Amino acid sequence: MSAKRVTVATIKSFAKKNAKNLVIKNLSHFDGMCDGVRNCENPTFRDASKVDVNVPYTWNIGAWFVGSSRDYFTSYSRDGFVGFEIYNSCGSFILAVKA
Repeated sequence: MSAKRVTVATIKSFAKKNAKNLVIKNLSHFDGMCDGVRNCENPTFRDASKVDVNVPYTWNIGAWFVGSSRDYFTSYSRDGFVGFEIYNSCGSFILAVKA
């Protein structure tokens, strides 16, 4: 039996369904000073509540999605959290809820 493929629609549905309990852990981010992606120091889960500004590709949850099929997703289930790990050319992060 094969695992269900994770798509943008899967992530959007997960984020919408769990909006009040969603947490994010930024693992890496784009750094213009080195013109590349750098690991975040001491990454921890934090509330992914909506932010005030509507910036394209962020879905207003503090995450950056590149779009155009250039985001990659894997399921995540560790340390009492379940969700998805997302990575792209701008960095990587985990969107999850407490299990």
